[in-house]
Amino acid sequence: MDQKFEGTPKAEIRLEGRKLIRGDVTHDWGLRLQWQIKRDGKVIATPPARADMSYTHADQTPGKYEVVLQIWKYVNYKKKDGEFIDSKFIDISDPVSYTI
Repeated sequence: MDQKFEGTPKAEIRLEGRKLIRGDVTHDWGLRLQWQIKRDGKVIATPPARADMSYTHADQTPGKYEVVLQIWKYVNYKKKDGEFIDSKFIDISDPVSYTI
């Protein structure tokens, strides 16, 4: 059975202090949902975002942070060197930036 990707998932995120809060996901495909957290351009964490509508970022290392909400887009199981080639996480929110 093929999975149908009807509509493009979208959600809004906001920052309240050190707490990230997401809204409901429209056109949700029901696959893995995660926060992608970058510090100074490098991914430092990808905590799950499906079960909770918020995530408190405890890291206090100085730097410029950028957070975006992502959903897994499964295309197939094709891999090269252990990594998926066609399937990947896609951004479904605008990024939120802050500096510590």
